[in-house]
Amino acid sequence: SIPILASELRASPPRPTMSATGFPRHKSDLDVDKLKKDFENERERHPDAAFAVTAINVLTTVIEQSKESTYIGLSGVVNEAVKSIKKMRESSISLSAGCDLFLRYITRTSKLDTKDFKQKLIARGRAFAESSADSRGRIARYGDRFIQDRSKILVHGESRVVLQLLKAAKEKGKNFSVIVTQGPAGPNGIGRKVALSLNRAKIPCSIIPDAAVAATMESVDMILVGAEGVVESGGVINRIGTYQIAMIASMLNTPFYVAAESYKFTRIFPLSQKDVQKSYEKQEEGKREVPYPRGGGIQRSKEQLPSGVKRIDPEADYTPPKFITLLFTDLGILTPSAVSDELIKLYS
Repeated sequence: SIPILASELRASPPRPTMSATGFPRHKSDLDVDKLKKDFENERERHPDAAFAVTAINVLTTVIEQSKESTYIGLSGVVNEAVKSIKKMRESSISLSAGCDLFLRYITRTSKLDTKDFKQKLIARGRAFAESSADSRGRIARYGDRFIQDRSKILVHGESRVVLQLLKAAKEKGKNFSVIVTQGPAGPNGIGRKVALSLNRAKIPCSIIPDAAVAATMESVDMILVGAEGVVESGGVINRIGTYQIAMIASMLNTPFYVAAESYKFTRIFPLSQKDVQKSYEKQEEGKREVPYPRGGGIQRSKEQLPSGVKRIDPEADYTPPKFITLLFTDLGILTPSAVSDELIKLYS
């Protein structure tokens, strides 16, 4: 073999670092402050939209407004925008998955040797945004057939796609009732918000403490929850408490359904709860407010937390696929085992 001299190595140009899309990183013309402002404005205009859909719309606008004239340059702008948006909500799995799918969708269909590549990227971005925005409607159309007359449905957490599905079933004349888990107590608690939304839709509902799920399960016909993310195994990451509800449902042979948009499909494979739980351990030396019932409402009390006591507040847990009956998605009704195949299609 021919030896390589140190001087030759020094003379060799450095290799460019690669971006997530496989193209060399490029210093972009992105205005990060404007990006954040655009994201906030989009949220104000469409407060009910998923954060992933907001991100997709903003990313498409970034492509439209960029002055980059090459594909590599534009790729650098989009990659930097994605990184900045992810930092806005670092704990959001669905936001991260939606951004990754957007990148994959627009880059896999573009041709580098065409003069109108930018217009193609914009068209692909808009098409992806429109498809994502309509995801809840398609899920409602696919899933409402599983809701039977006089059935009793237990829901957990605040999921807009679950609410839309239930409203669609109600609009078709189906008569059913919903049991809502309370979640954190208080006038702005999640269970209270969900119950108010159901009440406005004239859907009969009741609220139970999260600890009463097992005692209530024998009177429940089906469980319906949303998801923060759908992982490669077909399991889901969702609001804390979902896992234990799924286990109880499995023991009593109660169907457990998940409604989730395909932009929440993510290429992660958790092996345990530690892989997904976003815990915040706080050693609170001072006083903290604790809600407790008094009379007809929620009052506030001051509680002295003992010195050395930590408060652990996991936000989410992982429900393995063996506890899930079916997933209602905009791609159709899927078994958990079919999720990996759909992920391959989405990212291929």
